[in-house]
Amino acid sequence: MARFGFGHAPFLIAGPCVVEPGDVLPRVADVLAELSRRLDLPVCFKASFDKANRSRLAGQRGPGLDEGLRELERVRAATGLPILTDIHEAAQAAPAAEVVDVLQIPAFLCRQTDLLLAAGRTGKPVNVKKGQWMAPEGMRGAVEKVRDGGSTEVAVTERGSFFGYGDLVVDFRSFVRLRAATGAPAIYDATHSVQQPGQAEGGASGGLREFIPPLLLAAAAAGADGFFLETHPDPARAPSDAATQWPLDRLAGLLEPTLAVWRRAREAR
Repeated sequence: MARFGFGHAPFLIAGPCVVEPGDVLPRVADVLAELSRRLDLPVCFKASFDKANRSRLAGQRGPGLDEGLRELERVRAATGLPILTDIHEAAQAAPAAEVVDVLQIPAFLCRQTDLLLAAGRTGKPVNVKKGQWMAPEGMRGAVEKVRDGGSTEVAVTERGSFFGYGDLVVDFRSFVRLRAATGAPAIYDATHSVQQPGQAEGGASGGLREFIPPLLLAAAAAGADGFFLETHPDPARAPSDAATQWPLDRLAGLLEPTLAVWRRAREAR
Protein backbone atom coordinates (compact mmCIF):
# COMPACT_ATOMS: atom_id res chain seq x y z
CA MET A 1 0.00 0.00 0.00
CA ALA A 2 1.04 3.61 -0.52
CA ARG A 3 2.63 5.66 2.24
CA PHE A 4 -0.03 7.04 4.54
CA GLY A 5 -0.66 10.78 4.57
CA PHE A 6 -3.30 13.16 5.82
CA GLY A 7 -3.97 14.78 2.47
CA HIS A 8 -6.59 12.31 1.25
CA ALA A 9 -9.91 12.65 3.06
CA PRO A 10 -11.67 10.78 4.43
CA PHE A 11 -9.25 8.38 6.08
CA LEU A 12 -9.36 6.04 9.06
CA ILE A 13 -6.95 5.37 11.91
CA ALA A 14 -8.03 2.18 13.69
CA GLY A 15 -6.80 -0.74 15.73
CA PRO A 16 -6.67 -2.07 19.27
CA CYS A 17 -5.72 0.23 22.10
CA VAL A 18 -2.47 -1.52 22.95
CA VAL A 19 -0.16 -4.17 21.53
CA GLU A 20 -1.21 -7.42 23.19
CA PRO A 21 -0.18 -11.08 22.90
CA GLY A 22 -1.98 -13.67 20.83
CA ASP A 23 -3.72 -13.16 17.52
CA VAL A 24 -5.54 -9.88 18.22
CA LEU A 25 -3.27 -7.65 16.14
CA PRO A 26 -3.29 -9.80 12.96
CA ARG A 27 -7.05 -10.42 13.26
CA VAL A 28 -7.78 -6.71 13.48
CA ALA A 29 -5.27 -5.83 10.76
CA ASP A 30 -6.70 -8.37 8.31
CA VAL A 31 -10.20 -6.93 8.73
CA LEU A 32 -8.93 -3.37 8.34
CA ALA A 33 -6.98 -4.25 5.19
CA GLU A 34 -10.09 -5.84 3.65
CA LEU A 35 -12.26 -2.83 4.58
CA SER A 36 -9.67 -0.46 3.13
CA ARG A 37 -9.87 -2.26 -0.21
CA ARG A 38 -13.64 -2.71 -0.24
CA LEU A 39 -14.54 0.82 0.88
CA ASP A 40 -11.70 2.54 -1.02
CA LEU A 41 -10.68 4.07 2.29
CA PRO A 42 -7.10 4.84 3.36
CA VAL A 43 -6.57 3.02 6.66
CA CYS A 44 -3.71 3.33 9.13
CA PHE A 45 -3.37 0.57 11.74
CA LYS A 46 -2.81 1.82 15.30
CA ALA A 47 -1.72 0.19 18.53
CA SER A 48 0.34 1.54 21.42
CA PHE A 49 3.49 -0.21 22.60
CA ASP A 50 3.06 1.48 25.99
CA LYS A 51 0.12 3.07 27.79
CA ALA A 52 2.17 5.34 30.00
CA ASN A 53 -0.75 7.26 31.51
CA ARG A 54 -2.44 4.46 33.47
CA SER A 55 -4.44 5.75 36.43
CA ARG A 56 -2.79 3.24 38.78
CA LEU A 57 0.61 1.62 38.93
CA ALA A 58 -0.88 -1.86 38.48
CA GLY A 59 -2.61 -0.90 35.21
CA GLN A 60 -1.55 -2.89 32.16
CA ARG A 61 0.78 -0.84 29.97
CA GLY A 62 1.83 -3.01 27.04
CA PRO A 63 5.04 -4.78 26.01
CA GLY A 64 7.28 -1.70 25.77
CA LEU A 65 9.17 -0.06 22.93
CA ASP A 66 11.33 -2.85 21.52
CA GLU A 67 8.86 -5.73 21.61
CA GLY A 68 5.94 -3.49 20.66
CA LEU A 69 7.70 -2.19 17.57
CA ARG A 70 8.58 -5.74 16.51
CA GLU A 71 4.91 -6.72 16.69
CA LEU A 72 3.85 -3.65 14.75
CA GLU A 73 6.47 -4.35 12.10
CA ARG A 74 5.00 -7.84 11.66
CA VAL A 75 1.56 -6.34 11.05
CA ARG A 76 2.96 -3.96 8.47
CA ALA A 77 4.83 -6.75 6.66
CA ALA A 78 1.82 -9.09 6.64
CA THR A 79 -0.87 -6.66 5.52
CA GLY A 80 0.84 -3.70 3.88
CA LEU A 81 -1.09 -1.36 6.17
CA PRO A 82 0.74 1.75 7.34
CA ILE A 83 1.24 1.86 11.11
CA LEU A 84 0.67 4.50 13.80
CA THR A 85 1.82 4.39 17.41
CA ASP A 86 2.05 6.79 20.34
CA ILE A 87 5.27 8.16 21.72
CA HIS A 88 5.55 9.53 25.25
CA GLU A 89 9.17 10.65 25.48
CA ALA A 90 11.42 12.48 23.04
CA ALA A 91 13.89 9.58 23.02
CA GLN A 92 11.21 7.26 21.61
CA ALA A 93 10.64 9.31 18.46
CA ALA A 94 13.62 8.19 16.38
CA PRO A 95 13.40 4.42 17.05
CA ALA A 96 9.64 4.42 16.56
CA ALA A 97 9.98 6.31 13.29
CA GLU A 98 12.28 3.60 11.94
CA VAL A 99 9.33 1.18 12.04
CA VAL A 100 6.04 3.07 11.91
CA ASP A 101 4.59 5.44 9.32
CA VAL A 102 2.86 7.92 11.65
CA LEU A 103 3.72 9.13 15.15
CA GLN A 104 1.02 10.16 17.58
CA ILE A 105 1.22 12.55 20.52
CA PRO A 106 -1.21 11.66 23.34
CA ALA A 107 -3.65 14.33 24.46
CA PHE A 108 -2.09 14.68 27.91
CA LEU A 109 1.27 15.50 26.26
CA CYS A 110 0.12 17.86 23.52
CA ARG A 111 2.07 20.82 24.91
CA GLN A 112 5.36 19.01 25.63
CA THR A 113 7.80 21.00 23.52
CA ASP A 114 10.71 18.53 23.43
CA LEU A 115 8.36 15.68 22.49
CA LEU A 116 6.68 17.64 19.69
CA LEU A 117 10.01 18.81 18.26
CA ALA A 118 11.44 15.27 18.38
CA ALA A 119 8.42 13.93 16.53
CA GLY A 120 8.79 16.63 13.90
CA ARG A 121 12.50 15.91 13.45
CA THR A 122 11.72 12.39 12.25
CA GLY A 123 10.02 13.85 9.17
CA LYS A 124 7.13 11.40 9.60
CA PRO A 125 3.47 12.45 9.62
CA VAL A 126 2.42 13.35 13.16
CA ASN A 127 -1.04 13.23 14.72
CA VAL A 128 -1.41 15.43 17.80
CA LYS A 129 -4.41 14.74 20.01
CA LYS A 130 -6.06 17.84 21.44
CA GLY A 131 -5.83 18.03 25.20
CA GLN A 132 -9.13 17.54 26.99
CA TRP A 133 -8.78 21.03 28.46
CA MET A 134 -7.65 22.81 25.29
CA ALA A 135 -9.63 25.15 23.04
CA PRO A 136 -9.20 24.42 19.33
CA GLU A 137 -7.20 27.63 18.85
CA GLY A 138 -4.82 26.53 21.59
CA MET A 139 -3.54 23.73 19.37
CA ARG A 140 -1.89 26.21 17.00
CA GLY A 141 1.26 26.18 19.09
CA ALA A 142 1.47 22.39 19.22
CA VAL A 143 1.24 22.10 15.45
CA GLU A 144 3.80 24.87 14.97
CA LYS A 145 6.28 23.00 17.19
CA VAL A 146 5.94 19.82 15.11
CA ARG A 147 6.39 21.78 11.90
CA ASP A 148 9.36 23.66 13.32
CA GLY A 149 10.89 20.27 14.07
CA GLY A 150 10.66 19.41 10.38
CA SER A 151 7.48 17.43 9.73
CA THR A 152 5.38 18.74 6.86
CA GLU A 153 2.34 16.53 7.56
CA VAL A 154 0.52 17.20 10.81
CA ALA A 155 -3.04 16.43 11.88
CA VAL A 156 -4.97 17.31 15.01
CA THR A 157 -7.47 14.99 16.70
CA GLU A 158 -10.54 16.07 18.64
CA ARG A 159 -11.27 13.70 21.50
CA GLY A 160 -13.68 15.69 23.65
CA SER A 161 -13.34 18.15 26.51
CA PHE A 162 -13.76 17.48 30.20
CA PHE A 163 -17.24 18.22 31.50
CA GLY A 164 -17.02 18.02 35.26
CA TYR A 165 -14.85 15.26 36.65
CA GLY A 166 -15.88 12.11 34.85
CA ASP A 167 -17.31 12.89 31.44
CA LEU A 168 -16.30 14.27 28.06
CA VAL A 169 -18.29 16.30 25.55
CA VAL A 170 -17.56 17.12 21.92
CA ASP A 171 -18.09 20.58 20.45
CA PHE A 172 -18.76 19.85 16.80
CA ARG A 173 -17.66 23.34 15.82
CA SER A 174 -14.18 22.16 16.73
CA PHE A 175 -13.35 20.65 13.33
CA VAL A 176 -13.81 23.95 11.51
CA ARG A 177 -12.00 25.85 14.26
CA LEU A 178 -9.09 23.41 14.39
CA ARG A 179 -8.51 23.63 10.64
CA ALA A 180 -8.74 27.41 10.69
CA ALA A 181 -6.35 27.74 13.63
CA THR A 182 -3.72 25.20 12.60
CA GLY A 183 -4.07 24.65 8.86
CA ALA A 184 -4.06 20.93 9.65
CA PRO A 185 -6.63 18.23 8.95
CA ALA A 186 -9.01 17.60 11.84
CA ILE A 187 -9.68 14.02 12.96
CA TYR A 188 -12.50 12.80 15.18
CA ASP A 189 -11.64 10.22 17.86
CA ALA A 190 -14.96 8.45 18.31
CA THR A 191 -13.91 5.97 20.98
CA HIS A 192 -11.97 8.16 23.41
CA SER A 193 -14.68 10.82 23.18
CA VAL A 194 -17.12 8.52 24.98
CA GLN A 195 -14.73 7.60 27.77
CA GLN A 196 -15.53 8.28 31.41
CA PRO A 197 -12.04 8.58 32.91
CA GLY A 198 -11.55 6.77 36.18
CA GLN A 199 -15.16 5.62 36.39
CA ALA A 200 -14.70 1.86 35.98
CA GLU A 201 -13.75 -0.69 38.62
CA GLY A 202 -10.22 -0.28 39.93
CA GLY A 203 -9.91 3.27 38.64
CA ALA A 204 -9.81 2.32 34.95
CA SER A 205 -11.67 4.36 32.36
CA GLY A 206 -15.31 3.55 31.83
CA GLY A 207 -17.33 4.68 28.89
CA LEU A 208 -20.58 4.79 26.95
CA ARG A 209 -19.98 2.76 23.79
CA GLU A 210 -23.59 3.16 22.65
CA PHE A 211 -22.96 6.82 21.80
CA ILE A 212 -20.18 6.09 19.32
CA PRO A 213 -22.46 5.73 16.23
CA PRO A 214 -24.45 8.97 16.62
CA LEU A 215 -21.37 11.00 17.51
CA LEU A 216 -19.41 9.56 14.61
CA LEU A 217 -22.21 10.40 12.18
CA ALA A 218 -22.39 13.91 13.61
CA ALA A 219 -18.64 14.38 13.15
CA ALA A 220 -18.91 13.17 9.55
CA ALA A 221 -21.60 15.76 8.89
CA ALA A 222 -19.75 18.50 10.78
CA GLY A 223 -16.62 18.24 8.65
CA ALA A 224 -14.07 15.91 10.24
CA ASP A 225 -11.37 15.00 7.70
CA GLY A 226 -10.67 11.59 9.19
CA PHE A 227 -11.78 9.23 11.90
CA PHE A 228 -10.05 7.44 14.76
CA LEU A 229 -11.56 4.24 16.21
CA GLU A 230 -10.19 1.69 18.61
CA THR A 231 -11.56 -1.75 17.73
CA HIS A 232 -11.13 -5.22 19.21
CA PRO A 233 -12.47 -8.72 18.50
CA ASP A 234 -13.61 -9.05 22.13
CA PRO A 235 -13.71 -5.63 23.80
CA ALA A 236 -14.68 -7.05 27.21
CA ARG A 237 -11.34 -8.89 27.31
CA ALA A 238 -9.23 -5.99 26.05
CA PRO A 239 -6.44 -5.09 28.50
CA SER A 240 -7.08 -1.36 28.01
CA ASP A 241 -10.14 0.77 27.21
CA ALA A 242 -12.46 -2.24 27.33
CA ALA A 243 -15.54 -0.06 27.80
CA THR A 244 -15.10 1.96 24.61
CA GLN A 245 -13.40 -0.19 21.97
CA TRP A 246 -15.77 -0.95 19.11
CA PRO A 247 -16.48 -4.64 18.33
CA LEU A 248 -14.49 -5.67 15.28
CA ASP A 249 -17.36 -7.63 13.75
CA ARG A 250 -19.51 -4.49 13.78
CA LEU A 251 -16.93 -2.16 12.28
CA ALA A 252 -18.10 -2.35 8.66
CA GLY A 253 -21.65 -1.58 9.74
CA LEU A 254 -20.38 1.53 11.49
CA LEU A 255 -18.11 2.79 8.72
CA GLU A 256 -20.46 2.43 5.77
CA PRO A 257 -23.13 4.93 6.94
CA THR A 258 -20.41 7.22 8.30
CA LEU A 259 -18.74 7.47 4.89
CA ALA A 260 -22.12 7.99 3.21
CA VAL A 261 -22.89 10.91 5.54
CA TRP A 262 -19.39 12.35 5.06
CA ARG A 263 -19.71 12.33 1.27
CA ARG A 264 -23.26 13.71 1.27
CA ALA A 265 -22.27 16.52 3.63
CA ARG A 266 -19.30 17.46 1.43
CA GLU A 267 -21.56 17.57 -1.63
CA ALA A 268 -23.94 19.90 0.19
CA ARG A 269 -21.27 22.49 0.99
